[in-house]
Parts: sequence; structure tokens; C-alpha cells
Amino acid sequence: MQIESVPPHRHLPPLVKLALELGPLVLFFLGNAYSEKFGVAPDQKLFVATGVFIAATVLALAIHYVMVRRLPIMPLVSGVVVVVFGGLTLALQDKTFIMVKPTIVNALFGTVLLGGLLFGRSLLSVVLDSMFSLTEEGWRKLTFRWGVFFFVLAALNELVWRTQTEDFWVNFKVFGIMPITVLFALAQTPLLTRYERKTPQPEI
Repeated sequence: MQIESVPPHRHLPPLVKLALELGPLVLFFLGNAYSEKFGVAPDQKLFVATGVFIAATVLALAIHYVMVRRLPIMPLVSGVVVVVFGGLTLALQDKTFIMVKPTIVNALFGTVLLGGLLFGRSLLSVVLDSMFSLTEEGWRKLTFRWGVFFFVLAALNELVWRTQTEDFWVNFKVFGIMPITVLFALAQTPLLTRYERKTPQPEI
């Protein structure tokens, strides 16, 4: 009896992955920044940008699936929330829904990660296992840090959208959250190095 081997997961090239993740955000910014040039009223800019954001997010997920035949967990969850809250924004003509979307997504990720730790599961290892090989203690610490960080992002979004202008919030969402996240990720390098699971060397 011949056993068929399971084909390995395909991965997107890094630049393609980056384009699919950042593309919808960039189009969201452009839709808000330049829609007035096409006759859109100033108070309608965010609605136009939201429509563009929804379409671009769905398209990015579709392209990702076509290329690798699977969808990553975090972009998928974020995409669903974009469609739901963006759809509510357009249907009810209420900008609050799209503005609280980052709060909902980040609080959800933070709750899942920290909640998993309470039950003895480092769920971040499920998402990033193919990228890093860490000891159990390393995964616990990294999961805790990212869980707390997601709640910090949620709090930052609440602070910005409730106290600043719409344009400031859009700029913060596109050009603020991403650099903050990249800097935080880079700050975890010492932890990744310290708790890297060592591959035993074969005896000669």
C-alpha cells in the first residue's frame, strides 16, 4: 500500500506578503487623502476610503489564497473584522465602526494570546512556529509580551480616534501603528536569541 506524502505548505515571497498586508492600508490612506480631488465632500472621505479598504482587503486575501491555497490566521481574522465593521460603517453611515475596528482586532488578539496562557497554551507558537524555533519558556514569554502589546495598541487607537481629527487618525493607523509594531518586534530579538531551541549536532 503506497502512502501519499503530504505536500509542504507553500509560502509567499516576502515582498509579495508585505504588499498584500500593507496594500489595503495604503489604499485606505490614499482614498481618504485624495477623494476630494474627485468631487467627494470632505465629510464623506472616510466612507469612500472604507469602501476601498474593504475591497482591497478581500482582494488581498483572495490573492493570498490563490497563491498558497491557505489563509494565515491573523490576516484572516483582521479581514473579517474589516468587512463586518467597514460594512456597518457604510450601511449605517457611522464612522465610529471603522474607527474602533483596530481596537476590536487588537483586543481580540491580546485576549486570545493571554487567555491561552491561562490555560497553559502558548498560542503564538501556532502562528509563528514555521518562523521561529523556541523553547516552551521562550514561547510563553514571547506570547505574553505580544498579548500585552496588542492591548497597548488597542488603547492607543482609542486614545487617538477619540481625541484627534479623522485625518490624524487615518495617518496614525497607516503610518503610526506599523512602525510601532516593527520596532516592538525588533525589540524581541534578544528573547528570540536567548530561547532559541538548539538543534543537537550529530556525533561524528
